[in-house]
Amino acid sequence: MLKSMNEALDYIEAHLSDEINDKELEKITGTSIYHFRRMFTFLSGITLGEYIRIRKLSNATFDLQHEGMSVTETAFKYGYESVDGFSRAFREWSGISPSEVKKKNMFKAFPKLSFQLTIQGGISMDYRIENKDAFRIVGKKKRIPIQFEGENQEIIKLAKSITPEQREKLHSYANVEPNQVVNASYNFDTERMEEKGGLDHMIGILTTKESGIDEEFDIVEVPALTWAVFSTKGEFPKVMQDTWGKIASEWLPSSDYELVEAPEISFTGDLSDKSNVYSEIWMAVKKGEI
Repeated sequence: MLKSMNEALDYIEAHLSDEINDKELEKITGTSIYHFRRMFTFLSGITLGEYIRIRKLSNATFDLQHEGMSVTETAFKYGYESVDGFSRAFREWSGISPSEVKKKNMFKAFPKLSFQLTIQGGISMDYRIENKDAFRIVGKKKRIPIQFEGENQEIIKLAKSITPEQREKLHSYANVEPNQVVNASYNFDTERMEEKGGLDHMIGILTTKESGIDEEFDIVEVPALTWAVFSTKGEFPKVMQDTWGKIASEWLPSSDYELVEAPEISFTGDLSDKSNVYSEIWMAVKKGEI
């Protein structure tokens, strides 16, 4: 995986001034462009689109400084439709306008990335692979800010907004394991790995029922998929959040699975003792291409 990711970076580097083809990236990595983009963000902490944009601006600095190119030539070389658009982007990134580059002796650079393997203490991860038929997530949803650590207060507010009567109705719909309330996150903003932006979060249950659902509830349709289900036990929410990080940075790069676009589902057990809470994280996956 790391070898193919680095080969993809080499391809991107060679095509910064022309078209970067998603199909070619899929061919190089042997994965879908969706999975490649997600993996890139998981490993680098920056989205692929942002990385390409900044690499272009970094190279533009060199062209303006050493190659004697004009601002107009540089703008069009890196795919900007107007000099104004290029100048604005360059200024926002570097703090100076492109026309000032030759007058300065301090510059901003963003070197090409490379992915390397780092061995960090073998910690066991308990997971299982399950094939699940199509189901629906039924519950209440809210757009919330992305937060990596600690309890998200907006999720707590969403949970408190669900009345006892609504909870009773939801439990009556549940007919898919774990047959209890779950959390589902989807529609992530692209700045997710930078802990910016938001996502849609739903608290609800899983069901195959197609009728008799009260109109006051939101519904997300989930097709038949294969799921990697990770189980954890320990301090909540720290252990669960740490496990999510290990899935992204350790398990996915070393497994022969790739992500499928679908809600990320989690289930949390008894919260009466937050120092020892059982939880599960469900990630939709498929076998990667060889």
